[in-house]
This record gives sequence, C-alpha cells and structure tokens, in this order.
Amino acid sequence: MTATAHAVARLRTARLARSAKPFLARGGIKGVRCTGCRLVPIHCICALRPEVPTHAGVCLLMADIEPLKPSNTGWLIADVVADTFAFGWARTEVDPALLELLADPQWQPYVVFPGEFVEPQRVVTQLIEIDPTDQTSARTRPLFVLLDATWPEARKMFRKSPYLDRFPVLSLEPDQVSRYRLRRSRRDDHFCTSEVAALCLDMAGEPRAAQTLEAWLDVFTHHYLQAKHQLPADLESDAHHRLRGLRVRIA
Repeated sequence: MTATAHAVARLRTARLARSAKPFLARGGIKGVRCTGCRLVPIHCICALRPEVPTHAGVCLLMADIEPLKPSNTGWLIADVVADTFAFGWARTEVDPALLELLADPQWQPYVVFPGEFVEPQRVVTQLIEIDPTDQTSARTRPLFVLLDATWPEARKMFRKSPYLDRFPVLSLEPDQVSRYRLRRSRRDDHFCTSEVAALCLDMAGEPRAAQTLEAWLDVFTHHYLQAKHQLPADLESDAHHRLRGLRVRIA
C-alpha cells in the first residue's frame, strides 16, 4: 500500500536522500518492505492503520538514523496522531520549522524526560492547568516533545538542546513495565517512544488515543516478529481484537 506521507515518513525520505549508501538494518526482516508500514508486503498492516482525533500533539526529535530503523516506533505515533511533527536532531544546527512550532501560541510544549536528571524547578508530573476563560493564556494544547533515540543519545540531545530549556520537563512515573520486544533494554522502566507517547496522551485526558496507540504497537510488533521468523500473522490475536474494537468505537 502507498504510504501516507506523515511527518516521520517525510523525515525518512529526506534522510535517505542525504545518504551516501543504502541503510541496512541489523537483523530483522530482509528484502522488500511496504513503504507505508515498513513490513514485508505479505505482513502489511496499512489497511489496519487507525487515526484518532486528538487535542494533544507530539513533536519527535529524532537521532540521525532513527527514522531509518524499521523497528522505530515514533513512526507508529505519526500513524495514529495526526498532529505529530518530526525533526532530525543535530548538535550544531536547529531546524527553523522546529523553533517555529515551539513558538506557536496554540501549543504548550512539555519536554518528556526523567526528572532525576533535571533541575527540580523545571520538573512537572502533571500537565499545567489552563483556565479556558483566561484570555491571556493562548497555549491551550499540550505538545509532548519526545527525544526519539537510544538512552545515551537522548541524554546528549537533552543536554545540548538549549532551545528546550525554557519549557517544563514532564517526568512520567508509570507503574507498569515496558512490553516492547523489538530492541533490547537492560531496564524494564525504559519505554519505547510510542509507549511514552501513549502515557502522555492518557495523562492529557485522551485514553482512547492512548489505548489505540498501545494496540497499534502490539499489532506492529506481532507482524514484525512473525515476518522475522517467516511465520504467518495471527489476525485473531488479542492485539488485533483490541485494535478492531477501538476502531469500531472511534467510527
């Protein structure tokens, strides 16, 4: 299926155009992939793709090769949340469109990052309450800024992005462990990017969007791993049933 050119897809295309040689992912699926979902055609899930109207938005700051990785889950956020923005991160330059987005008066940006690594005065654990009758507060929509990278890369990005210093840091305190199975992590409290986005959406009072994103991650993971092991997908799995139920409720 032809890909819908959401923000991460466009960033991937731009990054590929700058590459001197083809990007070869380690392990995983080999051969031709669908441009819409990054899976082999027989496992394509484009027809299952959900989209949920949300008041909140997501801004992805992506490490250099992150948009190229087939296992990247920032892509899944852009599948589900229409107001997803994606920018490549570089230490020496900043995309003017990113600065324009952060300055847009409709958005209240939150940098999502563990509070233990941040000055206490910047850390919040809940969203800032906005009085809808207050005409002086134009920033009424939360914009979750996620650093889409490995943990060492994310820490460097956080330290070396001074344009983010004026925004509150949202520190999440989830009580569950990560279910992500496509890359290894030494800690159960390290969440993949789409899991973090789902937690943020739930905090923003958008549980249906959060649940849909969780189900979409599970469906993608199932198809990815089945394709990797050259096995058929189980379209009656719990993840598929959950996604179908959410799609009916959305419709």
